[in-house]
Amino acid sequence: MRRRGATSTTSLWIWTPSDSFMTLGMKCFILLIYNAGIRKESASLFQGRCIFAHMSEYATSFSGFAAVLPAGGLGKRMGGSIPKQMLEIDGRPIWRYSLDLFLDHPGIREVVLVVPAEWRSHFESEVSESDVKIVTGGVERWQSVQNGVSALSPDIRWVLVHDVARPFLQSSIIDSVLERVQQGACIVAKPVADTVKVVRDGIIETTIDRSSVWLAQTPQASEVSVLKECYQRMGHEALPFVPTDEASILERYSIPVGIVQGNSWNDKVTNPEDLERFKYLLSQGLRS
Repeated sequence: MRRRGATSTTSLWIWTPSDSFMTLGMKCFILLIYNAGIRKESASLFQGRCIFAHMSEYATSFSGFAAVLPAGGLGKRMGGSIPKQMLEIDGRPIWRYSLDLFLDHPGIREVVLVVPAEWRSHFESEVSESDVKIVTGGVERWQSVQNGVSALSPDIRWVLVHDVARPFLQSSIIDSVLERVQQGACIVAKPVADTVKVVRDGIIETTIDRSSVWLAQTPQASEVSVLKECYQRMGHEALPFVPTDEASILERYSIPVGIVQGNSWNDKVTNPEDLERFKYLLSQGLRS
């Protein structure tokens, strides 16, 4: 479902919940023929953004994916007078990269943008797409995500939560998450490349085996019902920690979370150095 008028082979893919299994199959067949004749390198249905392993599963689940995009952080480590997600890279605000990516992805039916209360009117004036829901964030990140999840349509089965401070997520990673989450909750993460030390009071205590250490990224995906149940359980206990991502909440309640491998393009813009690095890479035409 392409909403911004871009022209690519994926713009041929239009699906509605009223499509019968036969109609869905015919559209997939047409897309395959188109790709085979016009863009041989995109001949597979998967590369053409028709993501499925089994037609019956795909016909059932395609309408059930949504994205919640937290854009409520204040970006204190970035400094400055405005939230970091409002800063621009290559003439576009950071938050807009993620919004456009998920709006353009044919596997995502619904997008919820979670924004700071004091900036809500600004976002409402900037977002012209009528199918984007804008909701106000909470005090903590997990509360903002909870607000976004609560705003999803009742027939949404799976949700992908992605921080807008990661503006260069690749569409192919979304593909992989959509496929993996149908087997269970998952997050995007990348292996640690550096040697990792545990330090206390300025003194190294030990060195961690980095082969088992991954850096968590987003999207982080789960069935909506599972995440809502976790939120409900959280309301009845005092947590010994403040959850900083969805995986930590799922882990708390012993829900297995799988991994989809990410990369450095999906790193978070946290400090001024991060912002300058991405600006430089884009200026050199190095975006993957």
